[in-house]
Order: sequence, then structure tokens, then C-alpha cells
Amino acid sequence: MRTTTLLSPKRLRLVGLAAVILVALGAFVSIVLDVQVERLITRGFVTRSLEMATPIALAAIGGLYAEKSGVFNIGLEGFMIFGAFTAAATMFMLGGTSPTQGQLWLAMGVATLISIILTLGFAVLLIRYKADQIVAGLAIWFIALGFAPFTAATIWGSRSSPGLTSINNLAFGQSPMVFFTVIVVAAAWVFLYRTRYGYWIQAAGENPKALDTAGVDVNRVRYATVIFSGAMAGLAGAVLLAHAGNWVGTGDTMVDGRGWIAIVAYLFGNYNPIGAAAAALLFGALDMLNVQFQTVGIEASARLVNLLPYVAVIIVLTVWGKTRMPSKVGEAYETEE
Repeated sequence: MRTTTLLSPKRLRLVGLAAVILVALGAFVSIVLDVQVERLITRGFVTRSLEMATPIALAAIGGLYAEKSGVFNIGLEGFMIFGAFTAAATMFMLGGTSPTQGQLWLAMGVATLISIILTLGFAVLLIRYKADQIVAGLAIWFIALGFAPFTAATIWGSRSSPGLTSINNLAFGQSPMVFFTVIVVAAAWVFLYRTRYGYWIQAAGENPKALDTAGVDVNRVRYATVIFSGAMAGLAGAVLLAHAGNWVGTGDTMVDGRGWIAIVAYLFGNYNPIGAAAAALLFGALDMLNVQFQTVGIEASARLVNLLPYVAVIIVLTVWGKTRMPSKVGEAYETEE
């Protein structure tokens, strides 16, 4: 089994590509918009970018664990929608339009638990009944897109909720979920690359037959990672809701493609939790540029600025073409008797 170091050549190339994108963005802002970069990179911008990156990073880590084991959970977007809506609905049931911080934390826990239950059924479809992973993942997304706004309209008479509450910040005016995510990223890296269980996950996606021969149940490993991916995506949606303070069910809902960007983030990070988190931070910063432009009084097309995260995705997919997917992704495995 290959070992992975924090300063591997691939990771250095990843950092280099991220730096190139940031430099290019800085040049665009300075030359085209005639704005000093120092006006944009403020403490508030960094704080909001970290908050925006947090749900993307959490979902990305869950998705990369599932794919490392051989299962492509393309339903991350759907599970994030379920997580965000469940957190909002739970907060409203517990505290009405003035829930406490304790009720908010409980709501995030409930959202994660519901996501685990939903993902268990999803995992059974994929692993036991060998459902097409792409079709099943898209089905989760479509169901969430219909279910959450419809149920919201039933509860609140509108596809969006009234104002609820947002999570209180900690040190440096930062959300506690940012610090939590840093811990999760570090723990996910250590678990994946420094424990035997992490090696089992990698083997399940690369050489499941060898893992089976060694006496480890391949499908059990895959069940664990798929359920973990759904739990992380549900938590990511709940965190997004906790930062926003209310549920928005219009359009593609408040999740608005972040589950899809999470998939790109772990591909950009070459299936490494640290690389995925760095990519999530890049996308989060790009996503917050429109707000920052308005904050410092820069006139720029909101539609154009909102396209920047997706332009970055295209650049990443085009330039970073060396990501190697696990060789057995999408392939069902029959345990040898």
C-alpha cells in the first residue's frame, strides 16, 4: 500500500495550481476592475470564506471516503438538502421562530441522524441490490429537491422558513463549526493514511479481492463509508443552515450546488482530506466575492461574480487532469465464500 505524506509532489502541485488561480483572480480584480486587492482581503472576508468552505469540506470528506472504498456517492447534494431542511424544521418544532443555541445544536444532531437513516437505505440499494450508483444518486437529489420545498410549504406556508437563529461565533468571530471542521480534516487524514482501517478502505476501492482474501468483509467496509458520507453531507447541510439562520427552498434550495462542488473539491484534492479542504476554501472564497464587492462598494455584475466558483471548477477539471480514481469505483463486489 502506498504511503501518503503531507508534502508529496501531488500535493505541492495542488497548492501550486490553487496559487495560480488566486494570482490570476487577483490580477483580474486589479486590472479589469481597477481595485486594490487589499480592499477585498479583509478579516470579514476571510471569516465568511471559512464559513462558506466548511459545509463543502465536510461533504467532500464524506464523499471521498465512499469513493475510496469503491462507491461513488453522487447524492451528496441531495443529502445536504435533507440535512439543511431537517435542521430548520427541527429548530422550528423545538423553539418556533426563536430557537435557542441548544436547540440549534440538537437540530444539527437530528439532521445528521436522519441523514444516516436515509443513507442506510441508499447503501443497501447500491451494495446489496447493486443499483446503478449514478442513477441512485441523482434520484436522491431529485427527491430532495421536491420533498424539502414541498414540506417547507406545508409547515410555513412558503418554500422558505421564517428567520430562525444562527450559530454563535467563538474566538476571532469565527463559527465553532470551522474549528470542528479543521479537526475533522486532520482526523480524516490520519484515519485514512495511518490506520489499518484506512488501508482497508483504500483496498476496498483498489483491490477488493485481495482484501476479501485477507478476511475483511469488503461490503461491510463499503457500507461504513457510504453511511459516513451521507452523515457528513447531512451535517454539512445542517451547518450551512446554522450559518445562514433560515431555510431557503427556492431555486435549487440554499444548498445551490455545493454538494456538486464538494465532489469537485475531493477530485481536486486527489482524494486527500487536506487537499479537499484546501479546494473547499478556494471555492468558498470565490463564492463570497460577490458579498465582498458589495461590502467595499465595488460595482460588478452579481451574475458574473456568482459564476466565478463554477469557472474555477471548469479550470480545475481542465488543468488538474491527473486525479486517479480508485480502480474499482462503481463495481459491485460479490464476497467470496
